[in-house]
Amino acid sequence: MVRDDDTGMALRHGTAAEAGLLPERLAELVTEAEGFLGPTPTHPTHPWYAGAVVLAGRGRTVALHHALGTAVRYSAYDEKTDTGVELPPGRRIAMAEDTIFDLASLTKLFTALLAVRRIERGELALEDEVSAYLPEFGAAGKQDITVRQLLTHTSGLRAWLPLYDEPTYEGKVRRLLNDAPISPPGTAYLYSDLNMLALQLLLERISGHRLDTLLHDEITAPLRMHRTRYNPPASWRPRIAATEDARKPWSGLDLGLVWGEVHDENAYALGGVAGHAGIFSCAWDLAVLARMLLDGGAHGRTRILGADATALLFTDFNTAFPGHAHGLGFELDQRWYMGALTSPRTAGHTGFTGTSMVLDPTTDTFLIVLANSVHPVRSWRSGSAPRVALADALARAIAQ
Repeated sequence: MVRDDDTGMALRHGTAAEAGLLPERLAELVTEAEGFLGPTPTHPTHPWYAGAVVLAGRGRTVALHHALGTAVRYSAYDEKTDTGVELPPGRRIAMAEDTIFDLASLTKLFTALLAVRRIERGELALEDEVSAYLPEFGAAGKQDITVRQLLTHTSGLRAWLPLYDEPTYEGKVRRLLNDAPISPPGTAYLYSDLNMLALQLLLERISGHRLDTLLHDEITAPLRMHRTRYNPPASWRPRIAATEDARKPWSGLDLGLVWGEVHDENAYALGGVAGHAGIFSCAWDLAVLARMLLDGGAHGRTRILGADATALLFTDFNTAFPGHAHGLGFELDQRWYMGALTSPRTAGHTGFTGTSMVLDPTTDTFLIVLANSVHPVRSWRSGSAPRVALADALARAIAQ
């Protein structure tokens, strides 16, 4: 089934053989994924996730698109017994291929793409100081931080701040702008939500538009990613996977069961639109994004980036920090979740809620794993075992 009627360049469902994958090996992805629906040696008391959607492909063929488990299984979390309060069977919602997920930190990839578009057009320069465009960002010793350092997590900004403690939007932004780096820019790698929040402020300043508008106008609408957005409407809720029963002390906010709203506390407090978290999407839409990137920035007749700009996403800018290879926004060569697909050019990202994307230009393969691993509580989330197992299985399926 073709999902884009422009040209033969479209992403389509097809067989493993059509994708250049070994059918019996590809089927192992389903077996591996189902194994994490119940207790495992590393998760002896509860499943790694209530459910998941797995999508794998090679070239322009999606050879596996499989839903398993439950999108909404629990109504709450019982901290006294460390168990989920299960909904009656008739009120549970099964996972479906088109289930929509809170992507968490996969949002960072979209923010990076919006920045690279402006770099390509000459509106930003990688080595320019952020304060040249956003003067107030230069406070508290941040005047030398560059655009590249935000995109590669080498700015020196701390990993996180509880911005949700501030009562107003302006107070949250002011706290971010007034925070001092914890190391000199360019001297250390530290993965930081604040980098992408700062990039959001920069993009909004130079464009004159909110980040959600930029996402729609420049990425999701052109690519027909109609199930990808910030702040999904209430009508989408039955198709969205639930996340956590968010309550203090394990959450920064008392929200109850988070279902259809962003799980990340700072993104929630910022109105659901943030550079580091907040986007909701489904596996097929993310496959379109993956295919666009592997095809050098175009999908069908729609071009989002030029080939040279797209190549920057797969180029390591962090050679001075071994183990932290990074393109512009995209992580590279990270075996801890890319498994046997890992190579110096393999790019991707993970999200706290249980999401991940892996793109391997060497074999032209892509793997999307979307899971609700914080349902019903974040303490049930543990490591990346399913991501690695599925990546290993896909690597075994590649016909040499």
